[in-house]
Amino acid sequence: MTAFLIFRLYGPLAAWGDIAVGERRAGFSRPSKSAVLGLVAAALGVKRTDKERQDQLSEGYGFAVRVDAPGQLMRDYHTAQTARQTDIKKLLKADPRPLTRKRLLSVPDPETILSQRDYLADAHATVALWPRTNAPHGLAAIRDAMLVPKFTLYLGRKSCPLALPLAPDVIEADDLIKALDSYAPPLIDCFNTARLNRLGHVPVLAWEDDVAPMAALHQEQRRDSVRDRTRWLFAERQEKVASLVERGT
Repeated sequence: MTAFLIFRLYGPLAAWGDIAVGERRAGFSRPSKSAVLGLVAAALGVKRTDKERQDQLSEGYGFAVRVDAPGQLMRDYHTAQTARQTDIKKLLKADPRPLTRKRLLSVPDPETILSQRDYLADAHATVALWPRTNAPHGLAAIRDAMLVPKFTLYLGRKSCPLALPLAPDVIEADDLIKALDSYAPPLIDCFNTARLNRLGHVPVLAWEDDVAPMAALHQEQRRDSVRDRTRWLFAERQEKVASLVERGT
């Protein structure tokens, strides 16, 4: 038997950032491991600058996500002010610590940058975490922290608040599929996942490790394994992906 921490993610908007370079800030179609563990860190009160504890979270848990409703893509146009590259070099030379927004805007002549950012509207996902041998926290401790989080929780970006409680639950099961099948979060009268699936979406499961007794349709490389949050450095990891259509879910 394996213990799994299972919870749901839903909000009017979510942003699961993919590799972002320049003006185009693409989003991924499902929650990333880095974003989910960032949410866990916020619940526990682990700061972004606490690299040791962030590394422990990144390495200490396996991750899986079931996309129950994919949502609809929404693209937003942003303008923002920041320091020019020459000024950034001067700031880092004077103080090598990670740059904050306050420091970036302290320069006398900031520049305006344009960007397009992707969001998912009305997307719903169910997430599972399980401990590895070096897990820094028990699943029950994470569950309790999610119920009374230390920091504000959001879905990828601060502009994307939760619209439903996470409803975390620790479930012991023989495998990931049985754990997900056993998960029964409290029902909300006005919320129905089926209504979100306007196009008849078939749930998709993505997971790592060998916790699901099913064959993957394919494997994907995800660059969402945290290496340094303050510097936005992420490493690649393998993720198995399969459709749940054959199970009739």
